[in-house]
Amino acid sequence: MTKIKSFSESLNKLYSPDKLEYQYQRFEKLIDAFSTRFQSNNVRLFSSPGRSEICGNHTDHNHGKVIAASINLDSIAVVEKTNNNVITILSEGFPEEFKVELTFLNPIENEKESTNALIRGIAARFKELDYNIGGFNAYITSDVLRGSGLSSSASIEVLIGSILNNLYNSSSIPPEQLAIIGQYAENVYFGKPCGLMDQMACAVGNIITIDFKDPGNPIVKKIDFNFEKENYKLVVVDTGGNHADLTDDYASIPNEMKSIAKAFNKDVCREINSTDLLAKITELRVSHGDRAVLRAFHFLQENKRVDKAIQSLEKSDFEEFLKMIRASGNSSFKWLQNIYTNKNITEQGITLALAITEQFLDELNIGACRVHGGGFAGTIQVFLPKVHVADYINLMTPIFGQNSVQSLDIRSSGVVEIMAN
Repeated sequence: MTKIKSFSESLNKLYSPDKLEYQYQRFEKLIDAFSTRFQSNNVRLFSSPGRSEICGNHTDHNHGKVIAASINLDSIAVVEKTNNNVITILSEGFPEEFKVELTFLNPIENEKESTNALIRGIAARFKELDYNIGGFNAYITSDVLRGSGLSSSASIEVLIGSILNNLYNSSSIPPEQLAIIGQYAENVYFGKPCGLMDQMACAVGNIITIDFKDPGNPIVKKIDFNFEKENYKLVVVDTGGNHADLTDDYASIPNEMKSIAKAFNKDVCREINSTDLLAKITELRVSHGDRAVLRAFHFLQENKRVDKAIQSLEKSDFEEFLKMIRASGNSSFKWLQNIYTNKNITEQGITLALAITEQFLDELNIGACRVHGGGFAGTIQVFLPKVHVADYINLMTPIFGQNSVQSLDIRSSGVVEIMAN
């Protein structure tokens, strides 16, 4: 491991001691793959974490509030600056090479929902904002599994932005701006109407609260809280399911919420209140349908829950925090309705995982669980005492598969360049 030793000091700070040997081997393997493909050993290393949404399910796109955290699973890149004005990226597990010439940065219709679209969109937004861009070669790998609900795409987006920031802008662009650029690329070039929470959590790091009232200038605040001190772990269960045909399901949530806001001549649900919603509810049921009304109701109540969850963490009232997580999960299931897709009602992995988990927690009178992230397929989140994690993993693994259950740690840093010693 001679190549990676020059980065050991930074790696020791970034990863926990029990994971260091794995991380050394992981980076060494990627450096070797990069050197084989690009015939170069003059490399720089980058890391971008995944994220876990803690509270505030589907609120960011309507200018709401969230609590999120970066986690100890990450996307990493081995990078070399070039002078050919081309970004070339290889990704472990993908046979094709992603390549974007920076002389043409307009959106390409048949490029949507591809990695090339994200690269082009990030570079285009850099240029629009008068930041510098330029070519580089990169080899990327990620243990933030696609479709796991831990924001693999956002992790990659801020990773690419960070590479351009460090190579061509002297690291002058704040992480919050890299997040906004990543969201722009996903919305405009990739074609997915995501909010900003995922990118922001990956870029900034640690446990954070984000207020998106002004999405161009979100208020980001770090929360000083350690789940380990409560002897609790954050656990996620990947229930599987196909995400490929869920874009319409995801898009329907912000669209329906915004349609309710427009009934009040407002743009987003952040600009309306529960009193007004109830006063007009009979009319809205006819004009917009019950589901849209319920989703707006979820938004308004979820925003209040985020405030209460923040207050409970700041006061170290962990029981109140768990109560808010349970309420968030209940609201997502009944009012937001992002637990399964109506396109395939026989596949309800999230619903099943929540049912089994709630029974496990109720019998022991512990913890909390909820749908995690976008929903419809994928992941649930569980807050669980450390002493019960092994039993829970043994319960869930035979049902959802090997490595489907992961016990996570909160990562203190967001996207970073890993510096040589």
